Amino acid sequence: MSDGVRVMWMRGGTSKGGYFLADDLPSDRDAFLLSAMGSPDPRQIDGMGGGDPLTSKIAVIRRSNRAGIDVDYLFLQVFVDQPVVSDGQNCGNILAGVGPFAVERGLADAVDGETEVAIYMENTGQTARATFPTPGGRVSYSGEARIDGVPGTAAPVALAFEDTAGSTCGALLPTGNRVDQIEGVACTLIDNGMPCVVMRADALGIKGDEDPADLEANADLREKLEAIRAIAGPMMNLGDISEKSVPKMTLVSPPRSGGTLSTRTFIPHRCHKAIGVLGAVSAGSAALLSEGPAVEVANLPEGEEKHLRIEHPTGETTVVATLREGAIVRTGILRTARKLMDGHIFG
Repeated sequence: MSDGVRVMWMRGGTSKGGYFLADDLPSDRDAFLLSAMGSPDPRQIDGMGGGDPLTSKIAVIRRSNRAGIDVDYLFLQVFVDQPVVSDGQNCGNILAGVGPFAVERGLADAVDGETEVAIYMENTGQTARATFPTPGGRVSYSGEARIDGVPGTAAPVALAFEDTAGSTCGALLPTGNRVDQIEGVACTLIDNGMPCVVMRADALGIKGDEDPADLEANADLREKLEAIRAIAGPMMNLGDISEKSVPKMTLVSPPRSGGTLSTRTFIPHRCHKAIGVLGAVSAGSAALLSEGPAVEVANLPEGEEKHLRIEHPTGETTVVATLREGAIVRTGILRTARKLMDGHIFG
């Protein structure tokens, strides 16, 4: 496309990618995005992708016709080394940039001080609300909020989720069990916004605090995880997951830094250098069950509103879970976002 396609490149949470208006994308959307990102290629040298799943992401946004909703948001994961564009999951990190983008593109009105944007997540049919500073009615990206996995500080983006349980798999526990045995490993198959298979790290022969690069280099571990994932997918109502980016594989162990639990997550074949927003929500939710791998290693706080500090390779992500009669009714998380570039991209 000689004239290119309008796009804004943004960091959302601990991820980075392109934010498009839905009407700006061509009819051959997936082919265009693969070319624009430079996939398939481990380096994505001929495109904008950074050779990592966390930097090969796309947000497609349109003004919503739904009552009480400002914008509809479709997340697309562009695989790095395969010619695949997947809409099989949400991304809570890229979600952090959707509200600011909506204001920047005139899809939502800003007020002086702080603006809330209601976002319908098309991937799973759920709603999120993003609140962020807009002094003078303009988005501000500068601030003192800090999140692990991102250097420096930025303006806070508060994300609140409701009714995320079973958003992809149909139920919080799609098998109806808190624990399922798969390939001799006790697993919790859970979906509270992100389908995850939660297992104890020591059940896979690791400690759970290893560097992601070392875990990726462990061929036996990766083979075992994929064998479990292949069986878990149909059990979670996801069907054949061989070319899907869900479920994520989350290895849990006791916290090392005073948090709730420690995690290492394969997404699904690369080990995440942090943890996804909704992946953290699902892992934290697993720790609130009456039994299971996460429960066995977690250090839970008291009270109906629990601040769950989910440790990951580059720090921690705090999930605020509100319980009512033992059930999770609302989750919230703090992210940041930053506009990096506004212009045109060529496929």
